[in-house]
Amino acid sequence: MSKAKRKNLTINAIGYWLSGVIALGIVLIGVRFFLAPHAAAVAFGVSVRPDAHWEAYLSVKAIRDIASGLLIAIIILNRSAHLLGWFMLIATIIPLTDAAIVLRHGGTRTTAFGIHGATAGAMVIISGMLLLG
Repeated sequence: MSKAKRKNLTINAIGYWLSGVIALGIVLIGVRFFLAPHAAAVAFGVSVRPDAHWEAYLSVKAIRDIASGLLIAIIILNRSAHLLGWFMLIATIIPLTDAAIVLRHGGTRTTAFGIHGATAGAMVIISGMLLLG
């Protein structure tokens, strides 16, 4: 095996592992939105008052996060670097939109860019590793 091929395989492997970290993280965030919805909303960057209507919306977010993480896991198990790379690139719209939502609803720039922006940046890098590696 050539040195270039080994390097590409290493880059792909790192991309897979980092995608797994993202998958696990988003599943855990979803679980937190089920178990402690108001605390999770504060950590997201937009606090809400205790109210059954808000809890319904937070539960919607929870299940979508869990499903997104499980979908990443399924694609990882499929071992298709390009499919995973394209999914991660397209899914970058989620943390970018999350950052905009935080800013629009009075959250801090630190949360918007430090959490959601950093996640989007990491996802773009992971996508590159999978698509180009």
